[in-house]
Amino acid sequence: MPTTQLNLATKAAWLSYVGGYTQTQVAKRLNVSSAKAHRLIAYAHANNVVKIFIEGKIVECVELEEKLIHSFGLNTCTVVPTIDSEMDEFNAIGTAGASFLHQLFKQTQDTVIGIGKGRTLSSVVNHLPHTHNNNLQFVSVSGGLTRKFSTNPYDVIHQISERTNSESYFLPVPYMAKDKQEKQMLLSQQSVVQMLDFAKTASIYIVGLGSLEGDAHVHQTGLIEESIWQTMKDKNAVGDFMGAFMDKEGNKIQDKSNDLSLGLSISDIKGKQVVAIVGGAHKGKATLAALKTNTITDLIISEESAKNIM
Repeated sequence: MPTTQLNLATKAAWLSYVGGYTQTQVAKRLNVSSAKAHRLIAYAHANNVVKIFIEGKIVECVELEEKLIHSFGLNTCTVVPTIDSEMDEFNAIGTAGASFLHQLFKQTQDTVIGIGKGRTLSSVVNHLPHTHNNNLQFVSVSGGLTRKFSTNPYDVIHQISERTNSESYFLPVPYMAKDKQEKQMLLSQQSVVQMLDFAKTASIYIVGLGSLEGDAHVHQTGLIEESIWQTMKDKNAVGDFMGAFMDKEGNKIQDKSNDLSLGLSISDIKGKQVVAIVGGAHKGKATLAALKTNTITDLIISEESAKNIM
């Protein structure tokens, strides 16, 4: 059995023997069938993973997952083990995210799914296998036009459409308007209003998170003005979630420039299934702030960032 399957078997064993989960609950947590959950636990036994305690590098990650689930009322959580290089880490997050979405898409039919943007989600889509259409439709949850086509984030929506053979729709506006007047002008366009209304009909949202601890995607690609970026840093913002820059307590930074985003807001997606996929090693503060909004239902995150939350 490949390493990834051994890791999954270790998870199943930990949940069963340490977490006290039933086989049905193990299957639900790992997003597999009950029969496979049984086989995984049996495999863990056969490979001497189960002794007096559970062995394996993945154990610490499982413990973090359980803490995050119980602390923030999540439905699922996947903590991806630390990888040495940043590129390998994004590949690891991409693989974990793709595995989760692949199962989700197989179980979902006739559904509109809202899609965010960023380097992490791009990696996830690149790791997705090609699948048949389950009458899924994908729609961008925010604007993404930039002056540089090479960095235009709406290619995530294009790529996921190709991977799933599904229809997709992007919002043809910038991520953030330059000022209040430009925002009003763009939101007066009927085509923009219709696309935003369509995005609000989604039952599942797959989003990323931005951090101000490093050089975030929205800053690197020019999706926001340099002056806005600096203002948010000066006001101690820790992250960007659904176009809103937040402080460490999950409160929106009070500044006029923080009301210029063009897309769905946190309140628009609250109460739906919201899958946050967080790449990068320094997003603990930003993720904690987003979790405090009580919006995220499913979380996939790197081990280092998860440790910074707990």
